This record gives sequence, C-alpha cells and structure tokens, in this order.
Amino acid sequence: MTDWAPWLKALHIVAFAAWMAAMWYLPRLLVYHSQAAVGGEASETFKVMERRLLRGIATPAMLATLGLGIWLATLQGQWREGWLHGKLLLMLGMAACHGILARDVGRFAGDGRPHDARWYRILNEVPTLLFIGIVLLAVLKPF
Repeated sequence: MTDWAPWLKALHIVAFAAWMAAMWYLPRLLVYHSQAAVGGEASETFKVMERRLLRGIATPAMLATLGLGIWLATLQGQWREGWLHGKLLLMLGMAACHGILARDVGRFAGDGRPHDARWYRILNEVPTLLFIGIVLLAVLKPF
C-alpha cells in the first residue's frame, strides 16, 4: 500500500506557497490601482492583472491548500491535535483576507475605490503574520 502522506504534504506546501505569493502580490496591486485614475490605461491594466491573479492563481491555490490539508489531516488522524486547531484558525483568517481582497477586486472592476493605498499597505502585512503563525504551528507542533 502506498503512503500518500509525503505526496500530500509536498503538494499542500506547493499550493500554500502559490496562495501566499498571490496573497502578498494582490494587495500591492490594489495599492497601485487605488492611486490610478478611474478609466485610465493603468486602471484597466490593473483590472486584468488582479482578475487573472485572483482567478488563475489565488483561488485555485487556496482551494488546493485547503483540500490537500483536509485530506492530509484525515489520513494522518490529526483532527484532535491542538496545533492543527490553531493552524485551522489562522487558515480561516487567511481565507478571510482572501475574501476581502476578492471583494475589493470586484469593486475595482466596477471602477470603485473601496479603500485608499494606506489601507492596502496595512492589509498586505496581515497575510505575513498569519503565514508565520501557520508555519510555526505546522513545523513545531507546540501543543
């Protein structure tokens, strides 16, 4: 019988890396988009970049991360472990950030400006803090 755990773990890490790349880049795009003139060439270019990043990378990577993580936790019988509960809580925070960014990409697509550049600069730091917590819990399994 094949032990799928190493494969699942590797694919989970790859998906998480892709998701994080998008979660770090998307708020930066929104910083610049918030400063671009509505209807201008730059604004239209940002719309395409944001949509492609969200639909082509961020959302599929998020779904893969969550699906592979659930499969791995089930395969390894980890659902009662405290570190996993903490990691899941932080992952919900990451998913919430993803949702906020997806909502705002939609608003920018309709030529709205939901927040200023400073707000997106601050929001850009949230995935980093969540990332640190997630990695520490997954590697150290402190409880």
